[in-house]
Amino acid sequence: MISASTHLALINFFTGDIQGGLGPFLATWLAWQGGWSPARVGSVMTVIGLFALLLNGPAGAIVDHTRYPRLVLATACGAILLGTAIIVHWHGLVWVIVSQCLAGAGGTLMLPALTLFTLGIVGKDRFPKQQGRNQAFNHAGIVVAALLIIGLSSLVGPTAPFWVFGTMALGAIIAIFATPAQAFNGRRAHGWEEGEPDHVEHRSAIGDILRNAGLARLALALTLFNLANGYMLALISQRLVVAGHNGTGWLAAYVVIAQGVMIPVALWAGHLADQKGRRRLLTIACLALPLRAILSAFTTDPWVLIVAEVLDGVSSGLIGVAIPVVVADLTWGTGRTQTALGALNTIQGVGGALSGLFGGTMVSWLGWQNAFFALAIPAAVAAVLVFGIPESHRDIAGGVREAVQPGD
Repeated sequence: MISASTHLALINFFTGDIQGGLGPFLATWLAWQGGWSPARVGSVMTVIGLFALLLNGPAGAIVDHTRYPRLVLATACGAILLGTAIIVHWHGLVWVIVSQCLAGAGGTLMLPALTLFTLGIVGKDRFPKQQGRNQAFNHAGIVVAALLIIGLSSLVGPTAPFWVFGTMALGAIIAIFATPAQAFNGRRAHGWEEGEPDHVEHRSAIGDILRNAGLARLALALTLFNLANGYMLALISQRLVVAGHNGTGWLAAYVVIAQGVMIPVALWAGHLADQKGRRRLLTIACLALPLRAILSAFTTDPWVLIVAEVLDGVSSGLIGVAIPVVVADLTWGTGRTQTALGALNTIQGVGGALSGLFGGTMVSWLGWQNAFFALAIPAAVAAVLVFGIPESHRDIAGGVREAVQPGD
């Protein structure tokens, strides 16, 4: 019999590639099938990105109040699948916006739902290791999907991503409902006493979450991290093109390399979080980013830049494990963990949204090399900020730091 934790790993494997929707494949599809210009695609994707960004907080709040996480997860997968199916048949502006809003809403809902589902199955003590395992399978799913798309593209052309997305979404839905319903305990997911009646809820006020100093510091650090990280790979590929290399080919290779590195890093991070503390994960992740930027500033050799993408794998792999774990620590027992996670994703998403503008402006003002040095600065500041976050793990700090006291 398959354990519930293995079901979690399978769910993360199948959802890894579909969470972000079609992403870069959308532009290729619309240009090929609908004759869209890059400017038109970019404008629509900006609007959709902002829509998804604003949904993060409400999505977290919805998940915090649900007693049916399997249904929420399946609905998220279904929304992504439906949005992807719509765009196959209709390429008008309204249909594209509708389809991508559906997919964006599904992807936004999926992260807090997966976090709640994991906490409700394994509990907080086993959460770091399971989160590391979840993320490892998540990245493995992305790598497998990318390889399938590459292989199928020669057979079915630009429709290959749709076939892969559809298969992964259906696999996720099957894995979700194959997980025994009784494996999830809602009170365990929130940190409430499991012996109490289900209707007894201990929820802190939203204002208490907003005033949480640890969360505020983490939000600022992650905003700076994403400001530095969001556009860095795109700048690397553009600089390779300017230097006369095959930027598109190397970009695809770098994505696969980084995702491949994230698999063992995520597994390692799940163990390190308990042994050495959460703050160390965040600090190493943020320090790897300025090192990547500095290395990228000094070379246009695509083979040497593989090292930069290994650093990307280390940085992103650690962050993916650490953030939900730290947020769970800081909000445990408040009944607002997913609300806080959603709000955090909204705030740090602003940094990612501004990264392209910041990076492109730095290239125009300072040139290629100095632009990478400029990207290293917010990453270094982020490392300083996370180093100042109090350690929240009980074995390191001698008791869990409850930054917010739950109210009855």
